[in-house]
Parts: sequence; structure tokens; C-alpha cells
Amino acid sequence: MESRIKGRVLAIIVAGAMIASTSTVLAATTRPTPKPSVKATVKATPKPTPKVTKKPATKKPSVRKPSPKKVVYKRKVVKVSPSPSPKWPPSGFNNPQGGEIYYKFPKANELLGALSAAAALSQQISRCTNFACGVVTLGSTNGCTWWNVISTVYGPLSPTDSSLVPFGKLTTTAPGSKQKQIITVLLISPEPLRKYVNVGSLDISCHHDPITTSPQKVPSNIYVANTPAPAPTPSDVSVTNTN
Repeated sequence: MESRIKGRVLAIIVAGAMIASTSTVLAATTRPTPKPSVKATVKATPKPTPKVTKKPATKKPSVRKPSPKKVVYKRKVVKVSPSPSPKWPPSGFNNPQGGEIYYKFPKANELLGALSAAAALSQQISRCTNFACGVVTLGSTNGCTWWNVISTVYGPLSPTDSSLVPFGKLTTTAPGSKQKQIITVLLISPEPLRKYVNVGSLDISCHHDPITTSPQKVPSNIYVANTPAPAPTPSDVSVTNTN
């Protein structure tokens, strides 16, 4: 450090002498001192690249779906009440002689109810789409071993005369019934179904003797045709009580 300071002092003294001898020259001619040119170089400072640290993938906890619960259907127990005993004497029935036999000509809705309750009856009525039929509902206070119904089939005298005449006799047998039991009996004839043909004039019998005493098969419909003749009143109904 010391040698460098001495050298600087000497250079200043020499320079002062030179300035004194040449002061006139410097005064006469003055040259502009060139300004140092400064070239600025801007270096882009690289930005540090951010380091991306991958986070370890977290596994989602597996969720178990609940298994569907088994639905158990409990059968509802329905208590069936016994059918009430039918009122007796039955409402709307005829009992002309005051005996044990009651009869009635059922209405359409009553006949449908009887057909739905008896399979054999619903099979028989299919024949009534082509042939003339009658129907009667029967009941007995004491019950019957078998029933017998004799009826008359009526029809027009001619295609131009609608006066009713008997075409023949129809004998219908039906199984027996218990005490105060209501049954429906179809009276099926072989006469073709057409206008004015009908079944009437019933003769009803309730039998208490064994069914084997019936002169014809039970159940059955037997028809005997006859020669047309003037007809009695078709609404006549007779009832026979047998022992």
C-alpha cells in the first residue's frame, strides 16, 4: 500500500510542472475532452424456475354400498266372517198358498249374481242364447230332496198373428235344497229363440221322497211339443206341496 501512494505524489509534481510551462498553449488551444461512451448491456437475470413438487395422490376411501335390505311381505290375515243366515221368509218372494214353497222370477242383476255363484248354472245358460228359456228362484221352509217344475212354452199363432198359443210342455227337474236355502232353476226348451216365444204357466213341486223316485233324470229338461191351440194366460203359476 505505501509504494503506490509515493508514485502518485511524484506523478502529480511532474504534471504540475508541465502544466506551468505549457499554460499558454493550453490557454490558446483548448480541445474538448471526449466523453466516455458508456454502453449499457442489460443481461436478463434468469428467474428461478419454480420447482413443482408433486403431492402424493391420496386414495379416496372406498365406500361400500349398503346391500339392499330384503323386504319381507307379511301376508295380511283376513278373517272371513260366516255368511249371515238368510232372512225368512225371503223378501220379494211369492207364497200363494201359505205353504213351505217360495218362488220368484229374478231380475237381470239377481240372475247375474246367481250365475257367478254357481258354475253349473253358468254353463247351462249358454244354451239360452239360441233357445227359449225360463228362470225361477225357489226356496222351501223345510227343504226338498228334489224339485219338479212343469211349464208351458208359448209362441205366436203365425208369422202374421201374434196371438200366443202353447207350443208344448216342458218338465224340469232340479237337485234338492236345504231348509230355507234359495236356488235358481233354468227352464231350457228346444224351441228356437224368437219374438213372442216364452216360458210360463209354472207348476212347482217340492219333493221330500228320495230322488230315485223321480220319473226322469235329475237334473234334466224334457220337452213334449203339441199342436198349437188357444193359449191360457201365461202368467198362471200353480204350486204343489208334496209330502
